[in-house]
Amino acid sequence: METETQRKIDETVRRILEESDMDQVTESKIRKQASQELGLDINKPPFKAFVKQVVESFLDEQQRKHEEAEEEEAEEGKQEREVDENGDIVICRLSQKRKVTVQEFKGKPLVSLREFFTKEGKELPTSKGISLTEEQWSVFKKNVPAIEKAIQKMESRIN
Repeated sequence: METETQRKIDETVRRILEESDMDQVTESKIRKQASQELGLDINKPPFKAFVKQVVESFLDEQQRKHEEAEEEEAEEGKQEREVDENGDIVICRLSQKRKVTVQEFKGKPLVSLREFFTKEGKELPTSKGISLTEEQWSVFKKNVPAIEKAIQKMESRIN
């Protein structure tokens, strides 16, 4: 199999995997979609074995990333988190006036990205911002790679 063909198959299979629901996708479905996109029958033995290698490599990488993220979270958990006057956990400061917090509202956690102002030495939230439920946060997180791709595309058009 040619190096260029391998590169195209590798890129296509990885992109399909990144965009797929890992609970629903199968190797067979990946091969079928990649075959259609590449105009190449990759169900034949040399291609099939190569796709299997790419899938296994991708899954190993994802597992490693997941384990590293868990380790980082465990480390971060050991560090003291800043808590604001309202008892909300400050995850990070985006700027002098903006921060990301996790708060509880009606017994449910919310992730808030909000602008704050200072009054009498206290930081108070403004109406400028958004609070996301766990479900909304999950959808947002899942779409971060698509946002990053769109930013890169936009930047490449601007430059």
